[in-house]
Amino acid sequence: MTENQILSIAKDAIETAIIVGGPILAISLLVGLVVSIFQAMTQIQEQTLSFIPKLLAIALILIILGPWMLNVMTAYTINLFAELTSYARL
Repeated sequence: MTENQILSIAKDAIETAIIVGGPILAISLLVGLVVSIFQAMTQIQEQTLSFIPKLLAIALILIILGPWMLNVMTAYTINLFAELTSYARL
């Protein structure tokens, strides 16, 4: 296995992780920001107030985008296994 092959595998793995995890992180960040602004406006300083909206938003995103995320991860895994013979030295 050459350095270029290792870097290619690592690049594809990082890209897939960012593509799959990006929507969840973005929604969590957006909901956290909205809740923080709401807390600042109303001066409610309850620590657990941001937990439930984030949890619900993440669950909703997983329900909506779950099949797509699974397809992206499956395609990456299939591609990795398909190219496995070119990585092995015989």
